[in-house]
Amino acid sequence: MSPSPSSSVRSAKQALGKRLREIRKDSGKTARAVAAAAGWHESKSSRLENGKTPPSDEDIRIWTRICDAEDQAADLIATARGIDGMYVEWRRLESGGLKRVQESVLPLFQRTLWFRFYQSWVVPGLLQTEDYTRAVLNTVVSVRDTVDDAEEAVAARMERQRVLHAGGRRFAFLIEEWVLRTVIGDAETMVTQLGHLIGMTATPAVSLGVIPMGVVRGNAWPTESFAMYDEAQVSVELVSAGLTVTQPREIADYGKAFAELASIAAYGAAARKLITTAIDTCQ
Repeated sequence: MSPSPSSSVRSAKQALGKRLREIRKDSGKTARAVAAAAGWHESKSSRLENGKTPPSDEDIRIWTRICDAEDQAADLIATARGIDGMYVEWRRLESGGLKRVQESVLPLFQRTLWFRFYQSWVVPGLLQTEDYTRAVLNTVVSVRDTVDDAEEAVAARMERQRVLHAGGRRFAFLIEEWVLRTVIGDAETMVTQLGHLIGMTATPAVSLGVIPMGVVRGNAWPTESFAMYDEAQVSVELVSAGLTVTQPREIADYGKAFAELASIAAYGAAARKLITTAIDTCQ
């Protein structure tokens, strides 16, 4: 099973707190002395060092000044801001519109050579047709009450799919069979989308696996949808937020989960048969 979605954020906060503790100990000061010099309640030092309270930029500047480590302030502030960006609510992320969200991942896609996607909700974005994407994003606009720039966002996602044919990259997609049977948009949209999936199985750089309903799961339990970019980053889709995982140990956990899920998936002719059966249920 994949790790808890909140564990990456928690681990990162604890690691930052540990760095603050080490800086304080190197200065020879007690946590109580730091709090007194900063004008804080003494419990705040403990909360900061244990990762219970995220430090503000000013907290870090004060801490490093008191502990004679001001040269480390900039790096610590950057680390703290990075943690803040690991768990981002969709409403906050999408506040500037869906087009900007689609465009924001382009640098990540351009530098990644090995893509792994597991989807238990919808067809992966790189494999979506224009109409399917439109139905998905229009639903996002409606449910999350975000800026309605769905048409611009659809165009941006279609443009992003060019990475599939850029060369020098590998793509592995795993989709739960029930995703194929979940009607997004309308029946016509789904039939076209599923036909597109069949066509994508012939793309040399693409591996498409479908996890059949009723298969013995073993250790390959269904989980939240996630995407792996090389061994550098995992993006996890939660109901209310997006989570970015960068800790190597947790990236390895997701890699193991992906391999377990891949081991029970159907490929090639078997996968196409599952897709074709799903098409028949839509017609």
